[in-house]
Amino acid sequence: MGKLENSALRRAAVVALGELGRSSDPGDRADAGRGLAGFAEMEEAVGPLLKLVLDRENTFVTRVTAEALLRRQDRVGLMVVASALAVASPNHGDWIHTAILDAFAIYASDRDDAMRLCEELTMDPDERVALGARALNESLSGIDCVLHPE
Repeated sequence: MGKLENSALRRAAVVALGELGRSSDPGDRADAGRGLAGFAEMEEAVGPLLKLVLDRENTFVTRVTAEALLRRQDRVGLMVVASALAVASPNHGDWIHTAILDAFAIYASDRDDAMRLCEELTMDPDERVALGARALNESLSGIDCVLHPE
């Protein structure tokens, strides 16, 4: 399979997961969020991911989608979560913070890397991303990790 074929398959996967993310079943939406997190670098996945992180009907979807994005441990995953966090209701914000704790409570090095990326994101021209990155960084700084580098 060539790069062009893989690109078409990746787009098809994002489309299918986006449709699953519109299901009336919260389990389907949570599965879609987990799956779409693997494609977060694709522009077509960002909108559906934001909707799932801010799921109107079930905060379980919020938590698992945010956690899957955070477990990517990259700029894209953090950017989507930061963007959602900037406009999240207090209830959604609580569940996003729970996902942050779940994703970064073990290794201090992972938390520290995420904090460095968030620091960069605070300079993002998109004010929503910058605002959310500040909140995300604050949440990360409050985590007392289990394992610290020696």
